[in-house]
Amino acid sequence: MSPIGVFDSGYGGLTVLREIRQLMPEYDYLYLGDNARAPYGPRSFERVYEFTSEAVRRLFEMGCPLVILACNTASAKALRTIQQHDLPQLFPPTDAQPDGLPSRRVLGVIRPTVEAVGELTHSRHVGIVATQGTIASQTYELEMAKLHPDISVTGQACPMWVPLVENYEFDSPGADYFVQRDIKHLLDHDPLIDTIILGCTHFPLLYHKIRAYTPRHIQLISQGEYVARSLHDYFSRHSDLAARVSRGASARFLTTEQSSNFSPAATLFLGQAVEAEHITFGN
Repeated sequence: MSPIGVFDSGYGGLTVLREIRQLMPEYDYLYLGDNARAPYGPRSFERVYEFTSEAVRRLFEMGCPLVILACNTASAKALRTIQQHDLPQLFPPTDAQPDGLPSRRVLGVIRPTVEAVGELTHSRHVGIVATQGTIASQTYELEMAKLHPDISVTGQACPMWVPLVENYEFDSPGADYFVQRDIKHLLDHDPLIDTIILGCTHFPLLYHKIRAYTPRHIQLISQGEYVARSLHDYFSRHSDLAARVSRGASARFLTTEQSSNFSPAATLFLGQAVEAEHITFGN
């Protein structure tokens, strides 16, 4: 088995996995949720890198030639260091790698989203709703400046949204309060916004609330669809890597939390029954 690894600090990455599997059902997948140490959003860059690197190495040890960081905080705080420093040292290119890239790869969710948004916004004013960590990192602003320097980006931290989702409160009156408040703050900062990126993989479960408090002319962008398309395109450009992924149409789920806690919530996020396995890390 050489599955595609999908990592998140908790459950949100399952919304990305769902979209990837719909587009590319033939491959094997191995999902790892670090639920015992979630949330990552308030943690420092150093701690997020430490946790993410540990999870990525575990997925590599379990046979994954490619790992998707289906977590905006991990993508913002750890991906660059892993790609530029860790992988070239741990998995240097070989003669079998015609593209000169490391033999193992790690990809994130931010760049595919930024690539797509350039064709979606007309006003060239884009909003980001995300965790405190993702907003503080300014990764979206940096990536947007590289790819679409004409687009103005405004970020809004939404620290209560993930707890609402993970505590099954996404249909509660409390969710209405926090979603309405945060969307209003975002649009007060920039009334010209015509596209809002849901910059956290938990947020699709709040989609109906976000839509209710967002003017109809504003597009809401969930990441899963665009990450799936980007991965499909990546495989078409790196056929050697795609050939190393096993094709058994299977999915396996791991969690650092007790599996009895993980499985019911994961079933909600993924839209199908999930049986998870408990794993531990060294610290």
